[in-house]
Amino acid sequence: MSPKRERPSFDAIYLQLARVLAARSTCERLQVGTVITTTDYRKVLAVGYNGNATGLHNGCDRNEPGNCGCLHSEENAVINCDAPRATEKVVFVTHLPCIQCAKRLINLGNVRKVVYSEEYRLRDSVAVLESVGIEVVRGQGISGDLMK
Repeated sequence: MSPKRERPSFDAIYLQLARVLAARSTCERLQVGTVITTTDYRKVLAVGYNGNATGLHNGCDRNEPGNCGCLHSEENAVINCDAPRATEKVVFVTHLPCIQCAKRLINLGNVRKVVYSEEYRLRDSVAVLESVGIEVVRGQGISGDLMK
């Protein structure tokens, strides 16, 4: 009988997927990825990464922090999500969402939890998400040895 190996959690798996998606980002300042799943983790409902709008140049419009002109990864994931509002959702994102993306996630409907791995320079989104009953959790993702 072989030794029991440690299985990664769904949070770790989907945070890793968000990191892989972030590699597609065309933003010059910060690469962010987002995955939206069902609460039983059986379905990926949408994905997104930050960058300029489809058909525009693959880069930022400006060099202003927080105002580079790129669509945020959460924004793109919300645009790509065609699940009904009644479907309960979990959002995995490489970085804590900004306040505007937090509001977009609220309007997506039935988001139960937001799991992120990296802090964002502003944390005001946490209070907004929690004020409507969305749990906010800082997760870790998969370490390199579990990926082998």
